[in-house]
Amino acid sequence: MTAAEFFDWLRCPATERRTLLMGILNLTPDSFSDGGQYCDPAAALDRLSALQAAGADLIDIGAESTRPGSQRIDAQIQIARLKPLLDQLPGTSVALSIDTTRAAVASYAIDHGFCLVNDISAATDDPAMLALVAHRGVAIALMHMQGQPATMQIAPAYQDVVGEVKTFLLHRATEAQRAGIPSSNILIDPGIGFGKTVEQNLSLFKNLSALAQLSHPLLVGPSRKRFVGHVSGENDASGRLFGTAACVAWCVAHGATIVRIHDVSEMSAVLKMTRAILAGL
Repeated sequence: MTAAEFFDWLRCPATERRTLLMGILNLTPDSFSDGGQYCDPAAALDRLSALQAAGADLIDIGAESTRPGSQRIDAQIQIARLKPLLDQLPGTSVALSIDTTRAAVASYAIDHGFCLVNDISAATDDPAMLALVAHRGVAIALMHMQGQPATMQIAPAYQDVVGEVKTFLLHRATEAQRAGIPSSNILIDPGIGFGKTVEQNLSLFKNLSALAQLSHPLLVGPSRKRFVGHVSGENDASGRLFGTAACVAWCVAHGATIVRIHDVSEMSAVLKMTRAILAGL
């Protein structure tokens, strides 16, 4: 999928949108699942090519780990991590997403052809983000997170996790539209694993259909998350393939339009099978 095809996908009626696979490329030394594997520019470029060949519709590239307990890093450090890879990207045919909460990083990525800003703070960390996205005409994914990565898993509490996440996402989507971002360019993400207990994550999954009805494409990121390991009994993040597969199938069946995952080839098969079941073919 090219950037132009991604925008065509955003503009088509919700009932006609197929679920997309967003592959993950972390240029970080400390991400929870694959930290340090793709810091070398050659390894990162190989990973990007492999994700595309495996069937990724989009590739989400990040230069800052937001795992539980992580500390935030400066925008210039993120840009320095991105530069060696992005300097090699001219001519890439796959739609690219930048995983950042900093407008300066997003601007740098957009200069290199990125079409989506994936902001885990729902554009609350940097007051310049919404204006940037509106001005540059790209899309933005607004995610719910309780607290900050460093502290978000310290006793997260909700009266009604589904209702509170829903209210927050609708509010941030409204703010994005007020900043001049077209409604069709706004995606929402419940923030699985970001300031939620196992039970709260499972509640969001159980009620995913309610979030999928909010008039914005729904992005969900269950891949290799800690709650998957808690349920499946798998402590090693890289071993949570089957638990992740179950989450992906559920996402497709309950209205998610983008699923963010590490294991693209395997989840592509899950996606195809789930689609076939839904279609009765």
